[in-house]
Amino acid sequence: MTRSIGRRGVRPMLGALCATLAASAFAQAATPVGTWQTIDDQTGKPKAIIQIVDDGSGQLSGKVVRGIGEFDHPDRRCTACTDERKDQLIKGMTIITGMRQDGETWDGGRILDPESGKLYKCRMKLEDSGQKLVVRGYVGMSLLGRSQTWVRQQ
Repeated sequence: MTRSIGRRGVRPMLGALCATLAASAFAQAATPVGTWQTIDDQTGKPKAIIQIVDDGSGQLSGKVVRGIGEFDHPDRRCTACTDERKDQLIKGMTIITGMRQDGETWDGGRILDPESGKLYKCRMKLEDSGQKLVVRGYVGMSLLGRSQTWVRQQ
């Protein structure tokens, strides 16, 4: 004999399903892992799409997926770079390395500005329920730097 689920039985199941989906969405938003649109801190315009990944040990890195607008040139190279990235294609280039979670921030890594070729210490923090990522590049102390707010892409 089968028993049908009445209205009272469906509501708790729907509630549990909604809670599970919300927890899953929060877990994804609680980390910078994902795809981000960079916003230039000086012009306010979108500049590139960056993919941030976890190497499996909790260390994050990020690479350029593509440029946006005037920066969307697949043959652009990092002519100003002074390390092994000198004259390498910017598209596909790893520009963020060594980021590790430290409480609510990710720190301890470095970020490359492919326009200037300069390497900076880096700190990242999620905002707006994980939909925005504040990325700060700095020299010495975090007070001596610039921040950009990146927007999560779906």
